[in-house]
Amino acid sequence: MPTSTTRPSLGTLISRAVRLRCPACGQGKLFGGWLSMNDSCQNCGRKFDREPGYLLGSIYFNYGITALLVIVIYFGLYFSQTMTSTGRLVTLGVFTLLFPAWFFRYARGLWIAFDEKFDPWPNEKEQRELEKRKLAPKPCHVVD
Repeated sequence: MPTSTTRPSLGTLISRAVRLRCPACGQGKLFGGWLSMNDSCQNCGRKFDREPGYLLGSIYFNYGITALLVIVIYFGLYFSQTMTSTGRLVTLGVFTLLFPAWFFRYARGLWIAFDEKFDPWPNEKEQRELEKRKLAPKPCHVVD
């Protein structure tokens, strides 16, 4: 497990999230398939779903990015006057349905990366649980 002096930078964490890799070590994959998320990192043992409801934040993150992009695209299309109102509505409707479905994996990766930055694994509660079960996580080596 990285110490506080070897914790990855925010840029490294974002890079790992975009590549859908473990934020702690950068080696393990977040997803085993398109929709199935791994429970923990195969390399360092970091749990990806730390507690019930933990990944709900990624849904809000996905929603926020989608809403922001829809607003930007809407005004871009509106001021460029390249589409009718109906064309804008159809385009943005399709985008609003397809983009979140594609982006949800990256939203989860980014959510877990930001969590790793601000509440690194294992926190005190998780450390006590690991010690109680006598399971120490494997050391993570910072790799970019």
